[in-house]
Amino acid sequence: MDQTLRWSRRAAELVAAAIGGGVVVLGGAAALGKLDSTTTVVHESGATLTPESAAFVRGKHLSVNQIYEDAAPGVVHITATTKADVPADPFFGLPGGTTQQSEIGSGFVIDKNGDIITNDHVVAGASSVRVSFSDNESMDAKLVGEDPSTDVAVLRVSAPSRALRPLVLGNSDAVRVGDQVLAIGNPFGLDRSASEGIVSAVGRSIQAPNQVSEIDGAIQTDAAINHGNSGGPLLNADGEVIGVTAQIDTGGTSDGNVGIGFAIPINTVRQVAGELIEDGKVEHPFLGITVQSIDPQVAQIFHLPVDHGLMVARVVKGSGASKAGLKGGTTNVTVAGETWRAGGDIVVAADGHPVTTVEQLRELLGTKKPGDTMKLEIYHDTSKEEVGVKLGRLPATSSP
Repeated sequence: MDQTLRWSRRAAELVAAAIGGGVVVLGGAAALGKLDSTTTVVHESGATLTPESAAFVRGKHLSVNQIYEDAAPGVVHITATTKADVPADPFFGLPGGTTQQSEIGSGFVIDKNGDIITNDHVVAGASSVRVSFSDNESMDAKLVGEDPSTDVAVLRVSAPSRALRPLVLGNSDAVRVGDQVLAIGNPFGLDRSASEGIVSAVGRSIQAPNQVSEIDGAIQTDAAINHGNSGGPLLNADGEVIGVTAQIDTGGTSDGNVGIGFAIPINTVRQVAGELIEDGKVEHPFLGITVQSIDPQVAQIFHLPVDHGLMVARVVKGSGASKAGLKGGTTNVTVAGETWRAGGDIVVAADGHPVTTVEQLRELLGTKKPGDTMKLEIYHDTSKEEVGVKLGRLPATSSP
């Protein structure tokens, strides 16, 4: 819900792989603070989903005022309410009952059908969701679908098409470091606040709310993002949405913005939202291994048969990898402050393509669906083998 969750950082590893319409999500690596709960979902239908239909001229950047005036009416305030049962306390004579907690977030309209994009963590577990527009009109919203693996959710409201101001979706693959961006949302409940900044980095990996997957390709920005911004749009200088603000990294020193925020790339959101609107769910493939990338120095220390590849640290019980006979590490060894689980198999190729980084394996997994088979070339001790792994479905949440 609306509380910002902060996840501890971990060594980059691959726990699982998920793909939804070209979106690859793996479990494992660095975890960051999550923004408050506000869910907005992108609907991939209608003219607003194509850059050619944008009301902004490409190559001719708009002023902050122009971007805000055009986009703000399409940004919504989301209030998600959850209910919880409170047990009776006979010691103090207090009766049991039900309590309600409301959290706030942001979202934005993406078509004339009333579809709205937001983060899954904004509306997850909500018993009811209400959406407020710039004219202060408030109405109930229906949850069309949610995907914890990519932190994307789609809401729908029954509103006259003339009252809806869809935002135009851009191309997050074209985003470059230094690009000017504008975030619009409801930080701390302050409706439709704007904050300006630049793209600080691209291609980041952030932990998904389900603690199983990673969201690849995240956009890092120094535009001020705080509690309540979750699910809001991050726009480029042409007024197009290039990302959905989702997380902040506070450095563990505060609860507010310190200039490091992250947005889920709109190309990922577009793909996932399309499946949610079509089927109400997204299924991601699950390989079932945790790996660490090795280099010549590590290979020498551990006397490995190859200089590059992915060392299998753990294998999830019952997964396709486990059934295929892959073996995880048996001994924890610390090298230069980094802990390795040595003794497991080493993956050197997948489907005929060499893999030396987690990202490369993610990309290949991104072409698969649950039930598909992935061929892995591995070293078991010093012998090279090829095994076929039948991919499962990514678990909704991490195992305890």
